[in-house]
Amino acid sequence: MISMGCRLNIAESETLRQNLAANNIDGDNLIIVNSCAVTNEAVRQTRQAIRRAKKANPEKNIIVTGCAAQVDPAMFADMPETSAVVGNFDKYEAANFKLGLHSNRPDIRVSDIMRVTETAPHMVSAFADRSRAFVEIQNGCDHRCTFCIIPFGRGNSRSVPAGLIVDQVQALVDKGFQEVVLTGVDVTSYGPDLPGEPTLGMLIERILKHVPDLPRLRLSSLDGIEIDDRLFDLLTGEARLMPHVHLSLQSGDNMILKRMKRRHSREQAIDLVERLKARRPEIAIGADIIAGFPTESDAMFANSQSILEQCDIVHGHIFPYSPKRGTPAAKMPQLDGNLIKERAKILRNTVARRAQEWRQTLIGTRQNILAEISENSGYAENFARVRFDASANKGQIVAVEIRDVQDKQLIGKVAA
Repeated sequence: MISMGCRLNIAESETLRQNLAANNIDGDNLIIVNSCAVTNEAVRQTRQAIRRAKKANPEKNIIVTGCAAQVDPAMFADMPETSAVVGNFDKYEAANFKLGLHSNRPDIRVSDIMRVTETAPHMVSAFADRSRAFVEIQNGCDHRCTFCIIPFGRGNSRSVPAGLIVDQVQALVDKGFQEVVLTGVDVTSYGPDLPGEPTLGMLIERILKHVPDLPRLRLSSLDGIEIDDRLFDLLTGEARLMPHVHLSLQSGDNMILKRMKRRHSREQAIDLVERLKARRPEIAIGADIIAGFPTESDAMFANSQSILEQCDIVHGHIFPYSPKRGTPAAKMPQLDGNLIKERAKILRNTVARRAQEWRQTLIGTRQNILAEISENSGYAENFARVRFDASANKGQIVAVEIRDVQDKQLIGKVAA
């Protein structure tokens, strides 16, 4: 199994692996590539991964699935290395992975994702990444940001019923997992398609109530404009909900945000962070920012750089813009590629400096660390990476006194 792109893809790859095993499909003869379509570069890397996999394993059949396969199945079917192309909804039908393996041309099984409305139990998936587990609560997206092709790879937003999610979280806790991450394409849009129209905040309350022995619950990327009062109160007042908020900002300039068709303004983003940190100062803020979006002037770029400071971004995902065929942004006036790379580098350096300054402020504090990277390292509740002086079992939560910062890590001593 080769997973490209986001954590959701990684989680779904684990679901695919389990599903194939449950249906007695021999995976030894298959290489499944779970593709990513978020940028042209992601598609190029997917194609490169397919070629490398076939070269290294010429006797195996390669099946391509995921977002890029959904958006442009013919492109992957035309690759001589490919045995079959399976769409994002079709990948949960195990029989589709038996097709096209003994014919002279690839079989394409790709349904119209925009017509998928039902929520199936397979959407509740978990991937055990060392000691944390990822549970998919939602898939698809109803928004149409001008730079994004993902809705056409994932379809419209569909939510998993809360009861299924609670059962899955409880099952993971029963297996020994100490932290669960709720993930999806647009998790803050959770609920309107379900009976009673529950919200993400209501789902979190239900999980915390019905799985009282879950120590740590974490959320993946949030759309700040959809954080309502209920969710805000949980983020700032619930100790079992981790103090780590990752926002889908994309830009710090209002004109660029409008051209992206984002629904928030610069001022709203800054106000949200100020209110979060006023209520819960230990919250660490992360953000996605795109560098070099079409028409971005020097002044507009400066606004993106300054919002990193004003929103105190210490966990930054910086993406150099690349045009994605089929999106409105690809038809806008493009910036020079070298300029885009330079702006992305500046933003990354800004985040790196802020993150290092933030780590320094944590010296002398006590942090609870989930040991998951190795026997003596893991992540704090605020998602700072920490190395400590004693061994711990993976999955164990240990209290650590922070003594130093080295190589983008906090260094500590296990508390007596």
